This record gives sequence, C-alpha cells and structure tokens, in this order.
Amino acid sequence: MYLQVKVIKTFVPFVVQVSQSLESFLNRFHKIFNMETNTIKTIAKYGLGAMLISAGIGHLTFARKEFQAQVPEWVPLEKDDTVIYSGIVEIAMGTAILVAPRKYESLVGKLAAGLFTAVFPGNYTQYKERRNAFGLNTDTKRLARLFMQPALIAWALKSTDNK
Repeated sequence: MYLQVKVIKTFVPFVVQVSQSLESFLNRFHKIFNMETNTIKTIAKYGLGAMLISAGIGHLTFARKEFQAQVPEWVPLEKDDTVIYSGIVEIAMGTAILVAPRKYESLVGKLAAGLFTAVFPGNYTQYKERRNAFGLNTDTKRLARLFMQPALIAWALKSTDNK
C-alpha cells in the first residue's frame, strides 16, 4: 500500500508538469503554423478517440495476449476477461470522445484521463514484474512506457478542454 501511495504522490505532480509542457507545445505549434488552437485541439481530440478505439479493438482481437501481460495479479478477474472488458471500455471511451456534444467534451476528457490513470497499475506491473509485451522487452523500455501515461492523461485533458 505504501508503494502505491508513493507512486501516486510522484505521479500526480508529473502529470501536472506534462500537462503544462503540452500546453506550451501547443502554443508554440500554433505560432509556428499559424493555426487556430481550436483546430489543433480538434485534431488531437479525434486522434485520441481513434487511438482509443484502435487499442480497444486490439484488446478484443490481435493484441489480446500482449494486453494480458499488463494485468496485475491482484485484479479479481481472469486476465482474459479483464482485457476484454477494458477493450470494450476503451472502444466506448474513444467513441464518446468522437461524438460527445461540445458541452460534454470536458467531462468526457476527464473520464478518459481517469481511465488512463486507472490502467497505470497495469503498466507498472509490467515494469515491476518484467513482463515482455508490445516490444517492451527491457527494463529501460518498460520504464519509458510508464512516462507515456502522464502524456496520455494530459492529451485527454488538453484536447477536450473547452477553455
């Protein structure tokens, strides 16, 4: 339990930092290409929705075994069931991001960020238990993957923020 609290206390400030870096990047991107921020956010939002739907399809089909490597032992379901259910959730979340009315975009983005936070223990388990999947066959690659989760959280929050 102590380790989980320590990971969360370290993880939250990192997410904030990544979110601020993403905002800075979007601002620079806007200036470089003279595009409207809303256009960039829309592209990012649709990209996120498509990525989630693709990942969800992978959970149900071609990458099912790979995703099972990320399921922690403490999850009270069979690994295959966990992968199937999480695939369905990812497809639903990706679809919601694509079709949500503007007034609900921010809420859907927060839910997607929550999903990315909820699956982080699976990524951590893959690292901690040295499970090979998705080409993550070294400790360095598995550790680097952990740092992608805050970027996904920031992506979900920033691309659906209606400010």
